[in-house]
Amino acid sequence: MNTYTILVTARSFGSADSKAIDLLQEHGCTVIRLKESSQCSLRTQLEENIGKADAIIAGLEPYDASLLSLGENLKVISRYGVGYDAIDQEAASRQNIKITITPGANGDSVADFAVALMLSAARHVPVMDQTLRGGKAQRPVGVELWQKTLGVIGTGRIGQGVIKRLSGFQMKILCYDMYQCEELKEHYGALYTDIDTLIRESDFITIHTPLTVKTENLFNAETFKQMKSRSVLVNTARGGIIDEGALYNALKEGEIGAAGLDVTLDDPYHGKLCELPNCILTPHAGAATIEASSKMSLMAAENALAVLQTGTCEYCIK
Repeated sequence: MNTYTILVTARSFGSADSKAIDLLQEHGCTVIRLKESSQCSLRTQLEENIGKADAIIAGLEPYDASLLSLGENLKVISRYGVGYDAIDQEAASRQNIKITITPGANGDSVADFAVALMLSAARHVPVMDQTLRGGKAQRPVGVELWQKTLGVIGTGRIGQGVIKRLSGFQMKILCYDMYQCEELKEHYGALYTDIDTLIRESDFITIHTPLTVKTENLFNAETFKQMKSRSVLVNTARGGIIDEGALYNALKEGEIGAAGLDVTLDDPYHGKLCELPNCILTPHAGAATIEASSKMSLMAAENALAVLQTGTCEYCIK
């Protein structure tokens, strides 16, 4: 049996149960966990250890060409999640390092969380909770989801999950995606439209698209001027899709009603949006459930083993 060294940087990997770790060890893998500390940064630990790694089960940390060049034996970066924009794909390709992801493993958890943010922002739940704990009973007036218009940007697994969860609210559903889902159109009455129409007509907008050159700052000062004044914007995808400075101004000036962000450019976030009561901020926690952790851990381990043993796997990035 071949033996492999696997670095683990994803903090929640294996936290829900032992299935993923057991699988790796059954296949002769030595598992080394790296963790950010006050004494040593994760980057430094990676630089010191990547040379002996056959695989990395990676979190959201960046892998640039300089770091990858130290990975003489590295064959695969198995992402614990679906985003891989922090990995230099060209550099990885030059070194024949495969990149894998875990699509669908956290979809239910993130879809749940997007709906939770939407409802919480619409009804100002955090404000009421905080003021009540401070000895006051504020009841800010919110808005209903019932029979409103929902705009879904990106109708992959998570976007579809949000639509299915909100189907009981009898909402009009507008979608924007290059690929149309026939099930959504047939069973949920979803209408695919252009992005401008979706932004202009939606009462609630939820983002489920990757961060690309085309989607970077998709929501900017001009976009917010097109939106309804009481609209609610939710983002559980990637922070760079929203211009955070423009969002701050739009929320403060009342151009839109509220926002719920699980992703921001800086993680953790400490910027001006923290000042606003109509902006809910969470620390990229959409996938933080026992169920998602278990599924993502096992899938990330299986992906790494598949590449190490066969040179490829079903979930390699092309």
